[in-house]
Amino acid sequence: MDYRKKILVTTSTFPNFLKNDSTPPFVYELSKRLSKKYDLKIIVSTPYIRNSKELEEKDNMKIYRYKYGFSALRDGAMLPNIKKNKFLILQIPFLLLFSFLNIIKIVKKEHISIIHAHWIFPQCFLAVFYKKLFRKKNLKIICTIHGSDIFELKNRFFVKIKKWTLNNSEVITVVSKEIKNEVYKIGIKKTPTILAPMGVDELFFNPDKCDINIRKKYGINSPLFLFVGRLVEKKGLKYTFLAMKLVLKKYPDAKLLIAGVGPQKNELKNLSKNLGIEKNIIFLGGISNQELPSYYTTADLFLSSTLSEGFGLVFVEAMLCKCPVISSDLKAISDVVKNGKTGIQVDVKNTQLYTDKILELMKNNRKRKQLVENGYKFAKENFIWDISVEKYYNLIKNL
Repeated sequence: MDYRKKILVTTSTFPNFLKNDSTPPFVYELSKRLSKKYDLKIIVSTPYIRNSKELEEKDNMKIYRYKYGFSALRDGAMLPNIKKNKFLILQIPFLLLFSFLNIIKIVKKEHISIIHAHWIFPQCFLAVFYKKLFRKKNLKIICTIHGSDIFELKNRFFVKIKKWTLNNSEVITVVSKEIKNEVYKIGIKKTPTILAPMGVDELFFNPDKCDINIRKKYGINSPLFLFVGRLVEKKGLKYTFLAMKLVLKKYPDAKLLIAGVGPQKNELKNLSKNLGIEKNIIFLGGISNQELPSYYTTADLFLSSTLSEGFGLVFVEAMLCKCPVISSDLKAISDVVKNGKTGIQVDVKNTQLYTDKILELMKNNRKRKQLVENGYKFAKENFIWDISVEKYYNLIKNL
């Protein structure tokens, strides 16, 4: 008999372990570390991706992938996909149904005592609905909010769903102070809300992985800038493109590498052509997580003009690789990017100001080095996995 505490992790973001998989691995990394370091049995429920396995065991975890008849909705981030193609909304009932059926099957088969749901909707909503429908009073639910689920879907219907879901969870964890404030704004009072960011592997993301072959491959002998993320409207890449046009007056051979995929790719390519900077913008496509540290450490600056962010692990990754960061001035990002100390925050919609900050860091080596050292130290002291995993374990053991 296995007497370990058994936890079902429900998520729509989980690696498929196929070649060139660029899925953000934070849910996997947290679950893997909880399973490895502590006496916990982790079972994962996540949508099926073409060519992945419907059931597999990896890193002491059992992973169930449910089919719901489609894949386009799950290919990346759901909300941006729906905004790009309204017909995808027709897939949502199937996703909800088969996700719910998977929860029923797994809870019964694996004797689950805790559900850890990443995102409010649909994951935590379905977990709470299951608990209420089947009167599972002893089933405990942790809801981790990563950002988009609290900042978007703000019509009255979805706000009521979010309030009902969160008020019927045992504990809420959030990855930034700004998300915590948003939770309070919608009227969540009785459920404990705890700041618990995801972590980054400081042994994997480190400053010793510089690869000059990246510069050779793309013929780069001048400033190299890097963006990592989904190619979606909320990432605000057009503002970085506008700044890049002005930067090229000072550094005409500078290059911006875009590591990521998404529905806005063609639109961004057309924008680069219209701005006359297409030769200076290199779309890399999806870069596997194994390759990312080399790009961070090789770049001169990491640029992000995101307009919406829950926290931003990419900033921590860049800092641990000693790549100086310039970001938008979102409050959620300021948990990591302390303006003038660990990086630079700027109003990216002010193209001239954004450009000035880029040029200032490129010519001021002393300031760039100071930001790098401060950022590296701050990230290592606050956002590595050992810190995050211990915080989540302490929550779990007290449920």
